Amino acid sequence: MGDPRKLTNKYETPRKLWDLDRIKSEGKLSSAYGMKNAREIWGAVQDLKKARRNAIKLLSLGAEGVEKGKPLLARLCRMGIMPPEATLDDVLSLSIENFLDRRLQTRVMKKGLARTASQARQLITHGYISVKGKRVTIPSYMVTAEEDPYIAHYKPIDISVHVPEKGAAKKEHEEKAAEAPSEAQKSDSAS
Repeated sequence: MGDPRKLTNKYETPRKLWDLDRIKSEGKLSSAYGMKNAREIWGAVQDLKKARRNAIKLLSLGAEGVEKGKPLLARLCRMGIMPPEATLDDVLSLSIENFLDRRLQTRVMKKGLARTASQARQLITHGYISVKGKRVTIPSYMVTAEEDPYIAHYKPIDISVHVPEKGAAKKEHEEKAAEAPSEAQKSDSAS
């Protein structure tokens, strides 16, 4: 049957794992984008590094590199990370937020299909979100610019918050108590 394939990480761990500034910035990103753990951020950082690395190699080739860089620019435009008129120099100015904005979890939240990033993640993992009519259960799914308008609910769900009026629960409890005879009245009528 052959040897099982060896799975590799899609991220690199940071060189300084306990760097306070990096941990704080990752914490802000994690809370803003509803990440489960730092590995998800590291994966997006890896994608950013790869795009920048390719752009630097292509820019070093001069005019020939600009021609060879068209597929890279086309891919980033198709993903919705860069506008169609972007150049290789613009790839160097990309940030991690550009990649995190294209995740399905973020797109669901920004389209208003979920109120928070954590609720968006929960809806996706439980199968309530579809892309082009197909259910997607992966919060880190990278949504292309073409697929963006087709993000919708797969199953109908009500995400609104139902908050009772103040005192409504107390009035309801008093009405039920008034309708039901008290235990003292029940014992008097039984004897």
